[in-house]
Amino acid sequence: MVQFEELLLELQALKPDIDDLSDALGLKSVRSEIEQLELKATEPGFWDDVEKSQQVLQKTGALKGKVEAYENLVSKYDDTHALIELANEEEDLSLLEEAKTEYEAVKAELEKQRLQTLLTGEYDKNNAILTFHAGSGGTEAQDWAEMLYRMYTRWAEAHNFKVKEVDYLDGDEAGLKSAVLLVEGENAYGYLKSEAGVHRLVRVSPFDSAGRRHTSFSSLEVMPEIDDSIQVDIKPEDIKMDVYRASGAGGQKVNKTSSAVRLTHIPTGIVVASQVERSQYQNRDVAMKMLVSKLVEIKEREHLDKIEDIKGVQKEITWGSQIRSYVFMPYTMVKDHRTSYETGNVNAVMDGDLDGFINAYLKCASQGTLQK
Repeated sequence: MVQFEELLLELQALKPDIDDLSDALGLKSVRSEIEQLELKATEPGFWDDVEKSQQVLQKTGALKGKVEAYENLVSKYDDTHALIELANEEEDLSLLEEAKTEYEAVKAELEKQRLQTLLTGEYDKNNAILTFHAGSGGTEAQDWAEMLYRMYTRWAEAHNFKVKEVDYLDGDEAGLKSAVLLVEGENAYGYLKSEAGVHRLVRVSPFDSAGRRHTSFSSLEVMPEIDDSIQVDIKPEDIKMDVYRASGAGGQKVNKTSSAVRLTHIPTGIVVASQVERSQYQNRDVAMKMLVSKLVEIKEREHLDKIEDIKGVQKEITWGSQIRSYVFMPYTMVKDHRTSYETGNVNAVMDGDLDGFINAYLKCASQGTLQK
């Protein structure tokens, strides 16, 4: 039947791309790396260092997941091919909708896995550290920062990333002034690096009794978590350390002692903080790792020769510097100003549906078509 024959041709047109994807993903070397990691897990003393052993197991699981995803794609293609051929032979039009649905699922999964091949940056595979800052707008901006915090938490959880709160400073009346999240998982930074910048909100304010429309700004910094293999020389005299009592979201106390730590890198003005651990020493260690990650990320982004070249200049969190606008009134739209990708489903976006924006950014970045 014509409908099935056309659908079969469309499906078969995907086969060369599926075959090429195996090499693009480097699955041969991935399988080899899995074998090496599994051998390492059998070595005597492997479990003596719990942190390193967990890292090995986490990496092994992520690599196995990549192989399994590709094998499932191939299997899905074969099953869909068989379904269409059978339906065509039987001339059973009742299977047409199911066949179309299966074809679209194969096409979508192929596109999803193909995007992974665009993650070629040095730190794309690393965990991501997200830092939220409320911008100009007072309570409005602080509430907006908390909405972004929730949005990215939802996105991460939907993609099976582990989310860990590192720092959280409540807003004066609502929302948050600043917060830090660690998103752990394969390619977390590669995907989330596209989200760094100023985010603009337009809505009728729930804090305005007159029901007027307000514009608010909040910023998101995204940096890769740098492991201990990369050494950065930071002079002790360049670090200012402040301690304070930790508190969680909504003012909930995490610790009654002054265990939270805030570090200021004097030459650049960079400030990092941690309150997630129980002791001051542990929080300082977490904060130092964040500082190193921040310095390395800036050095790479600005193509500097050495850390000392960083000037610490920050973009103002206000009008004209936004990467994306979220409009709730008088119409609903979320638009990325770098890629021109947009959607009218604001509620879905605020619930973490960000893949369209992330995918558009990765494609434009690879083609060199990002707008300034």
